[in-house]
Amino acid sequence: MDLAWEAILAASTVFFLGAISPGPSLLMVIRNTIVGGRRRGVLCAVGHGIGFGLYAGVAIFGLIVLLEEAPGVFLGLQWIGIVLLIYYGWLMWAHSSDESHDELEGEARGFLEGFSIAFFNPKIALFLVAVLAQVLESGMSLETKLVIGFIGMTIDMAWYVLVAVFLTGTPLLDWLRANGSIVNRLTAAVLWGFAATVMFGVIAS
Repeated sequence: MDLAWEAILAASTVFFLGAISPGPSLLMVIRNTIVGGRRRGVLCAVGHGIGFGLYAGVAIFGLIVLLEEAPGVFLGLQWIGIVLLIYYGWLMWAHSSDESHDELEGEARGFLEGFSIAFFNPKIALFLVAVLAQVLESGMSLETKLVIGFIGMTIDMAWYVLVAVFLTGTPLLDWLRANGSIVNRLTAAVLWGFAATVMFGVIAS
């Protein structure tokens, strides 16, 4: 197997630094853990990892081409992301304690929220393009590209799973749960602020 280990290591390092950076995704995983416990938090993390992994695969095999050749498609994706961020923010602001009554529905919702916050996040697309443009080279083997995409998904998923697992059962989670309305409104404010920055960027461009 012909692998470009230098490119893999460089991409892995940046993927890790990007994953641990605080942002809407981290707050979403924390919030799902507060509302539904460890299982829902882990499913949210898994959903986020899958969404990130799909983006990584698309980025590796053609997102740069898509941005150049079909900007309208990417623009549509950006607006979907903005609407979802606003919608999730509204849900979190308006509902603070009625989301865990149906455990199965709550877990499915946790997965969906994790997936959509990643997959419809245009900044992740731009982040991946910026990273991969630096490490991908002409003639690079298919194996190397697949490994880079898989590592990106694994790092992202593993980090948020660790957050959900190790947060559960700690005094911090008890405090966050006791102050759930504050956490919900803080998360909503962050999501709305994030949506505003993306929207202004779209309008400005």
